[in-house]
Amino acid sequence: MAGRLAVIGAGLMGSGIAQVAAQAGWQVTLRDLDDAATQRGVDGIRKSLGRFAEKGKISTDDVEAALGRITRTTDLEAAADADIVVEAVFEKLEIKHEVFRALDKICRTDAILATNTSAIPVTQIAAVTDRPESVVGTHFFSPVPMMKLCELVRGYKTSDATLDGAKAFAEEIGKTVVVVNRDIAGFVTTRLICALAMEAVRLVEAGVISAEDLDTACKLGFGHAMGPLATVDLTGVDVLLNATRNIYTDTADEKFFPPELLQRMATAGDLGRKSGQGFYSY
Repeated sequence: MAGRLAVIGAGLMGSGIAQVAAQAGWQVTLRDLDDAATQRGVDGIRKSLGRFAEKGKISTDDVEAALGRITRTTDLEAAADADIVVEAVFEKLEIKHEVFRALDKICRTDAILATNTSAIPVTQIAAVTDRPESVVGTHFFSPVPMMKLCELVRGYKTSDATLDGAKAFAEEIGKTVVVVNRDIAGFVTTRLICALAMEAVRLVEAGVISAEDLDTACKLGFGHAMGPLATVDLTGVDVLLNATRNIYTDTADEKFFPPELLQRMATAGDLGRKSGQGFYSY
């Protein structure tokens, strides 16, 4: 099936999606707002592929072949000939609307327009296009080259053909797909981690338990590979705060109201691993 993929957004998620698609034989256009951003994306891909090569999982020829299938651009018009477009920009509805309005005008009528959002309803994103039936959620997990899951989300108007096409694409690039049949805020995985993480933050905030002990309890008691607060640090305090706010805005469900501690950490810049400090020091 390998065809042409356009990835909009060259950050951690976008570059990860570009990498696994290129490794699977897809021709990939990686687009961001400036050359520095796309160069950072490709440098990250090169480093990631290099690690796989060092471990003997792929050859140096495979590395060069995958990199050879990726084209950098700052021009959104480059998505015009793509079979599938995956949007992986910042989790703000206004920014995603801007991208999808433009893609609606640029892309082929038979193209699949996918969003990598983790919490914004797909229907809200699709609403600004004249082809909501062609819009689908493809929620990949970070780091994309390592994580096997893709949460496929059917928007209110997503057609069966679009869903089937997105599923075939995700499976071809090596992912195991779960299908979310109803477009709810946060889908399934983000709702589960947000509900768990917000309660974990509340328990730490109230002085009931330390962050380390809470994570140990989840790892040893529930068999989780990583505790919820370590997961918050890995994902980014700001990213999880944003996701939870989006769910709360949509549902008014108190369990998704972000605790003050999380809000203060985000304001203070303690964002987790990327800033060197979150619930843990890095």
